[in-house]
Amino acid sequence: MGLFSSIKSIFSSGDTAPQAPETLPAVEYNGFTITPAPIQEQFGYRINGTITKGEQCHTFIRADTLPTAESCADEMVRKAKQMIDYQGDKIF
Repeated sequence: MGLFSSIKSIFSSGDTAPQAPETLPAVEYNGFTITPAPIQEQFGYRINGTITKGEQCHTFIRADTLPTAESCADEMVRKAKQMIDYQGDKIF
């Protein structure tokens, strides 16, 4: 039974419910507000956040994971700025 339990634990999500992402301080960039909110996962933090301008809001999530919430937030802001530079208001 020990072997079965070990295999089951590998494929199960566990008893912990996913936590809501913690919103970190927002950054203003070219009239847009970038708000990082890294999602904590088992092996790090997933890039997540929002880009807003006025009443418009774009949810920003990527597959990338990083080891700390701070590095994840920095990368989210970097990628959001790049997206704003390329797309501007077309983001919405």
